[in-house]
Amino acid sequence: MSRNFVIGVDYGTDSVRSVIVDTVNGQEVGTSVFHYPRWKDGMYCNVSLNQFRQHPLDYIEGLESVIKNSLAEAGEAVRENIRAISIDTTGSTPIAVDETGTPLSLLPGFENDPDAMFVLWKDHSSIKEMMEINGHAKKNQTDYLKYVGGIYSSEWFWSKLLHVLRNNEKIRSACYSWVEHADWMPFLLTGGKHISEMKRNVCTAGHKGLWSQDWNGLPPDDFFSSLDPLLKGFTTRLYKETFTADKPAGNLSAEWAEKLGLNTNVVVGIGAMDAHVGAVGGQIEPYYLSKVMGTSTCDMLVAPVSEMQGKFIRGICGLVDGSVIPGMIGMEAGQSAFGDVYAWFKNLLAWPLRNMGLPSSVPENSIDEMVEKIIPALSKQASQLLFDEDSELSTDWFNGRRTPDANPFLKGSITGLNLGSDAPKIFRSLAEATCFGAKAIVERFIEQGVPVKGLIGIGGVARKSAFIMQMMADVLGIPIKINKSEQTSALGAAMFAATAACIYEKVEDAMNAMGQGFDITYYPDKTKAEMYEKRYKQYLEIGDLKL
Repeated sequence: MSRNFVIGVDYGTDSVRSVIVDTVNGQEVGTSVFHYPRWKDGMYCNVSLNQFRQHPLDYIEGLESVIKNSLAEAGEAVRENIRAISIDTTGSTPIAVDETGTPLSLLPGFENDPDAMFVLWKDHSSIKEMMEINGHAKKNQTDYLKYVGGIYSSEWFWSKLLHVLRNNEKIRSACYSWVEHADWMPFLLTGGKHISEMKRNVCTAGHKGLWSQDWNGLPPDDFFSSLDPLLKGFTTRLYKETFTADKPAGNLSAEWAEKLGLNTNVVVGIGAMDAHVGAVGGQIEPYYLSKVMGTSTCDMLVAPVSEMQGKFIRGICGLVDGSVIPGMIGMEAGQSAFGDVYAWFKNLLAWPLRNMGLPSSVPENSIDEMVEKIIPALSKQASQLLFDEDSELSTDWFNGRRTPDANPFLKGSITGLNLGSDAPKIFRSLAEATCFGAKAIVERFIEQGVPVKGLIGIGGVARKSAFIMQMMADVLGIPIKINKSEQTSALGAAMFAATAACIYEKVEDAMNAMGQGFDITYYPDKTKAEMYEKRYKQYLEIGDLKL
C-alpha cells in the first residue's frame, strides 16, 4: 500500500474520538470513541460552585483506547502507513504540573484533589479572579487585553491559575507550571521529560494566555506580580515562543509507539483548540463564520493579515495571527450555552419519568429512549407554530455570556408566559434565543468592520436539527451551509497531522484534498425577517435590563 494515513484525535467535553484518514481524499478508514468514565460519574465536579474538573487518566486511557480501536478497524496495511498524529482539545483547559511536566493529579497525595485536575473550559469558579484581572488591566498603560476583545474571562488560563493558587496551599507549593490540555497531549506522546521541552500552541496562548508578538510573548512579570504576589516569577516557568498547529512537536516516543503498535517515525503535531481545528475540518474560508454547534458554540472567522491591520474586535474571544490557519488572523467568538439549553429543557420535562418511581415492568432503557425523543418531537411541533411580537421570548444566557462582551453573571430567562404557554412554545422561544445569541455575534463583527458573508455549520446540532438551522438562517438573514463530515474536529486534526508530516506544504492544501464538502444549505425565509427583527430588539431590551 503506497498511500499515507494520519490520525486525528479530538478531545471533547464528554469523550475523545479518533479518526484514521487517507491523506489523498480524506476518507475515514477507522474511527473510535471513548467516554470519560470519571467525568461520567461526576467525579471532582461541583455544579453548585461551577466547578468542572477532569482527571488526566480519563484522557490517557481514552487516547490509548481510541487509537488502538481505530487501528484495529483500519487493518494492518493501514497501520504500517501511519505518518502522523495530531490532537485538538477543549480550551482553556489547563492543569498544574511539576517540573517534569507531570500533572499533579498523577503524583502521590494529589490523586483525588480537584485542584490537581484539568480545569475544564466550562469551569467558572474563578469569576472573582476574572474581575480582578479586568480591573487591573485597565490601570496599565499597555492594553494587554486588546487581542482578547478587551474583557478577560473566567473560562481562561490566568483566571484559573490564580484561583487554584489562592484556593489550595498544597497545590501552590507543588505547582511548577500551568499547562493547557492541548499542549500536554503532544508532550505526553513525544515523551517529554522537562517542562522546558514543551512546545506551546499559539491558539490557546493568544486567545486565552495573553501571549502576543506585540509584547514579545506574555505580559511582563510585574503585570502579574502586581496583581497578586502569588504570580511572581510564574512567567519564567511558562513560555516565550509559540507554534502553529501545522508544525511538528516531535516524534512518537518509544513508550507510546509500543503501546499503540506504531513506530517512532510517526510525527506528532502541535496541538490546538477543538473549534479552531474543527473550522479547518469544516473547510473554513475568509469571512465565513464557522460555527461549531454542540453543548456551547465556538465561532471562528479568518481574514488575511493585510486586511486586519489596526482592527481589534471589542467583546469577542480574541484575534490571533495563525490560530486557525497559519498566515491568517483567526478570530474567536461563541455562546456559553447552546445545545446545553435544549438539554436543560429536555431534562426538565423528563423529571417525572426519571424520578417518580415508574413500575418495575418499565425497563430503564425504554425511559432513556423516550427521553431522547423529546427534542425531535418538540422541534416538529415548534416548527409549525405561528408567532408574533407577543409570543414567549427567552434569553440564552443559561451559562452566562461568552460573546459579545463576556459576562458570567448573566442568567437565562423566559418571558411572556401565559396559561396557554406549552412545551413546544417554550422550546421554540429557547431555540430562538440561541439564534438571537448567534445574531448578536455576527452583528458585533460587522459593527467593528469585519464582514460576514455566510455561515458554515459544524457539529451535532448543525447536522441533526433542521429546525434550528432553518430558524438561524431566518434570524441571521444569511445562508448556512452544513459540512458533510460528522467529525470535523478530528478531521481537522488529521489535516494538520498531514501538514506537520510534510505530506502537504500548507494546511489549505490538506483542507482542499481531504475536505468532505457540503451537503445541505439553509437559505433565509425573507417573509419572516421583519418579525424576527422586532423580536430581536425585544431580546436586546431584555438583555439591557439584566445588565
